[in-house]
Amino acid sequence: MVKKLKQMADKKATSAAGLLDSALAGTVKDSAQQIWLAGLGAFSKAQEEGGKVFEALVKEGVSLQRKTQAVAEEKIGEVTNRMSSMAGDVSAKAGQHWDKLETIFEERVSKALNKLGVPSSKDVDALIKRIDTLSAQVAKVSKTAPAKTSTARVNGAAKPAAKRATARKSA
Repeated sequence: MVKKLKQMADKKATSAAGLLDSALAGTVKDSAQQIWLAGLGAFSKAQEEGGKVFEALVKEGVSLQRKTQAVAEEKIGEVTNRMSSMAGDVSAKAGQHWDKLETIFEERVSKALNKLGVPSSKDVDALIKRIDTLSAQVAKVSKTAPAKTSTARVNGAAKPAAKRATARKSA
């Protein structure tokens, strides 16, 4: 009898476990069904609103692109200004160096010409001023002095030279 009771208890336990297993399987099946249906609903919603979402993403992309281009153009402007400034500085420095080089070259050429005895432009300018002064003085003297005096001097100076030449021939 104990054996029969044991067997009956075992059968009840097995049937209870079977019931538990079948209830658990049903619950899992129901959950899987709900998850599947939720996925289908989400897919349907995504298809309906997908076009709207896509358009919104495109608008956001365009806006982001404009902002990026504006920032890039600003940076390019800054770099351009810096490069222009640097180019101006380099040009100024190069110009200063060329001026120095030109000055050194002119000084060396001037020294070489002076050593060779070639008058400088300052010397020529000084001579021109002296010639102008002397010309003015000669003009002044020639206007105030009688014309015969100047020709007599020329004639008197020419006569002794002519006399010397005739004296040499006769000797």
